[in-house]
Amino acid sequence: MAATGTFRMVSEEEQAMRSKLEHLTVKDHGSVFGPCHKLPGHTVQKAKDELHETDERRASSLKDLRAMIKERASDGDDLAKLVQDRFGDKPDSLLVRFLRARKFDVTRAHELMKGYVRFRKDYPELFENLTPEAVRSTIEAGYPVVLPSRDKYGHVVLLFNIDSWDLEEITFDEVLRAYCVILEKLLENEETQINGFVLIENFKGFTMQHASGIKTAELKKMVDMLQDSFPARFKAVHVIHQPWYFTTTYNVVKPFMKAKLLERVFVHGEELDDYFKEFDADILPSDFDGKAPVADYQAIATQLFGSEDTAL
Repeated sequence: MAATGTFRMVSEEEQAMRSKLEHLTVKDHGSVFGPCHKLPGHTVQKAKDELHETDERRASSLKDLRAMIKERASDGDDLAKLVQDRFGDKPDSLLVRFLRARKFDVTRAHELMKGYVRFRKDYPELFENLTPEAVRSTIEAGYPVVLPSRDKYGHVVLLFNIDSWDLEEITFDEVLRAYCVILEKLLENEETQINGFVLIENFKGFTMQHASGIKTAELKKMVDMLQDSFPARFKAVHVIHQPWYFTTTYNVVKPFMKAKLLERVFVHGEELDDYFKEFDADILPSDFDGKAPVADYQAIATQLFGSEDTAL
């Protein structure tokens, strides 16, 4: 009887957490910046339901992943050797990021680790002298903006407003370098590892000069960053206020995108009803059609880099 009672108690707790997951608000989540000291109960349940994460699964998967890192490196695969060099002596907390990003499928987690080192090998220009100081001025200019509040699903929201972007003043690579540092920094937070990111791109000020100034190779680099190169769950990309010629640029990008990412791109234009179903207007700044003031970019940079830098 005791065992039955215990099982029923846990079942009711899970049911309550699953019910909570269906009625979340922005107030149900922890801070975007800094570490997560304790995961909310509903986020633990989400990790269990979506990522198949339990204490036992986490322990066994870490053991299996470490074994795979050694085994694949000894097979002579160059990328696998780079994975071994970079991650062989790293703590479990870092490896868990890759397991969560691939729902605790050890083989896929190892492939993601290979993608991580491949991205750095293919684009060394993005990672040369890559420190918070190197990208701080880009972030303080608002490229990109990290919303201080998570959305109702617990996602971190990254904003990019193309309106005043001067490609000569801040290059495409400089923007990508800022994204790389931001992703590394925010992925220190376990809530973010589980819930993931969404991107909102405001193309209201997208000019012909922008369209012609961005090279195909740069667009591919951006897509590669979003696909299989970071232990991050990119849940959606929302595009708003794009002009008609945005389609030309988007058509250049599409061949580089896998079906999964394509399904997560939502192009709204001026019709924002669905956009506001996803985002509470109270957390969105006015330049993204919300009710909050325009973000304080310098304050965001300070919140990002206030703690000790542990970017990879």
